[in-house]
Amino acid sequence: MAHEMIPHIKISIHPQAPIKPAEGQPCNGCGVCCLVEPCPLGMVLSLKTQGACRMLRWNDELGLYRCGALALPVLKWVARRWIAAGVGCDCSYEDSRG
Repeated sequence: MAHEMIPHIKISIHPQAPIKPAEGQPCNGCGVCCLVEPCPLGMVLSLKTQGACRMLRWNDELGLYRCGALALPVLKWVARRWIAAGVGCDCSYEDSRG
C-alpha cells in the first residue's frame, strides 16, 4: 500500500499562539493556515501564493492571530467570506507543538 507523502513545512509562529485545533473544529486563532499559505484574498493582498500571508496579524491582547483584512472596513465583508470566518478549521496541516 502506498503512503501519501505529507510535506513538512517549517513556519515561524508566535510562542504564545494556541495549538492548532483539529480540522473542522472552531478556529482558535492559531495562525497555522495563514502562516503556511495565504487564502485567495491573502494571495491578492500579499501578491504571493506561498508562504505566510502578509495580512496575518498577532494580537497581543487576545493572544492569537487575526486576519488584518478584517480590520479594513472596505474589505471586512469580503474578507469574512473568503477566510470562512466562523466556519471552522479547514487546515490539514498539523501543529507539531501539540
